[in-house]
Amino acid sequence: MPTIKDGPKKLHLLELSTTGVPLSGGRVMEMVLGCYLLEMGNGKNILIDTGMAADAPKPVGAPPAQNETNVIAALARIAIHPEDIDVVVCTHFDVDHAGYHDSFPQAEFVVQRSHYTLAKSGSPRYDKARAHWDHPALRYRQIDGDKELWPGVTLIETSGHAPGHQSVLLRLPKTGAVLLAIDAVAMERLFTVERKAWPLDDNEEELRASTKKLLDIVEKQKVALVVFGHDGKQWKTLKKAPEFYA
Repeated sequence: MPTIKDGPKKLHLLELSTTGVPLSGGRVMEMVLGCYLLEMGNGKNILIDTGMAADAPKPVGAPPAQNETNVIAALARIAIHPEDIDVVVCTHFDVDHAGYHDSFPQAEFVVQRSHYTLAKSGSPRYDKARAHWDHPALRYRQIDGDKELWPGVTLIETSGHAPGHQSVLLRLPKTGAVLLAIDAVAMERLFTVERKAWPLDDNEEELRASTKKLLDIVEKQKVALVVFGHDGKQWKTLKKAPEFYA
């Protein structure tokens, strides 16, 4: 029977690229693309998302990415190789989150059933990375709703940005509770129930409900750190691999 000692030991934030997106009035929104590695007390390695597909089409007019790398190279910097990954948590199948799934054929993939069903049905949104997340060698475990994946690691269903999107709540020995909001709350300034949906968000009502759900979790679980999925300004202040949270 797994115990809390088998749970999270180290959290690595893997920064894969940064981009400055021009806004009105000469402002710039700093965005980051990243994924996460959990080293567990029992020696297991859990990867959360796999980043942008190498063959992903570049949006017309998009600013060039800086410090660009991929998940394989980012893991190698901390002496982790694809065969060392035991589980891949799939938050959702957008091209910037599922682009290297097929590089980890030995791992078990964990996804919300509703998201997997929608993507497999042929939703055009997820076709850009389909060759990578729908590779025949991959093994998926489909779950429904919130699920404790391992002691100290809970997957939180947070639809809104995408149907069946999931965030991750974990508890580290020293840091305490950490919430990886992923794209349920991509930027810190959006962590409010009065928020508006962005063009790529699927459902504003569900997005607000998921935001409230995460706000409640932060309060009830006394979360010490919330990591927002694409907030380049926040990521500048965070420990990034090879540094880690313990």
